[in-house]
Amino acid sequence: RLQGDWSSDVCSSDLTKEAFEILSAKKNIRILQLDDIMKPYDKLDMKRVMGGLLIQENDNTLLSNDLKVVTKRPPTNEEMKNLIFAWKAVKNTKSNAISIAKNLVLIGNGPGQVNRVGALEIAAKNAGDRVKGAVMASDAFFPFDDSVKFAAKVGITAIIQPGGSIRDEDSIKACDEAGISMIFTGIRHFKHS
Repeated sequence: RLQGDWSSDVCSSDLTKEAFEILSAKKNIRILQLDDIMKPYDKLDMKRVMGGLLIQENDNTLLSNDLKVVTKRPPTNEEMKNLIFAWKAVKNTKSNAISIAKNLVLIGNGPGQVNRVGALEIAAKNAGDRVKGAVMASDAFFPFDDSVKFAAKVGITAIIQPGGSIRDEDSIKACDEAGISMIFTGIRHFKHS
């Protein structure tokens, strides 16, 4: 139903004939109809940077079918739901990033940091006391086990990350010692803004 003062732009993937007629009668309105605004596209993403242009492929993949539990303890069903939720959040956060989730709510986010621990410290501070029992996602692998040790200290119970560091075994060992579950996705997200 269309009500109110429509004196701006309208963008839709589909307009009924009735909606189009109502909108067309309004002054100062532009109507844009796109085939499918939710469909991912395989184009290049370009960003201006000082003195140049950064060109990268759009990141249209969330997860592969190759999720791998690498710790002794697998995630619980509830942790798994929250890990996937946190993974969606971190995918869409400026890299390098850590996202912390609990009860399908993003409770802490550490975007655009130079290292994992810095991102995790920001995310944990944002989460406050709610961090205990939460899960976390990292858009990149852990080059050292320091992020896992910090996660254990604040009460994180499960971690999802790409894996692929030459020191993955150190992080896996730190998780096992702390009783934290860890999943490798095999996919690295990297978002520039």
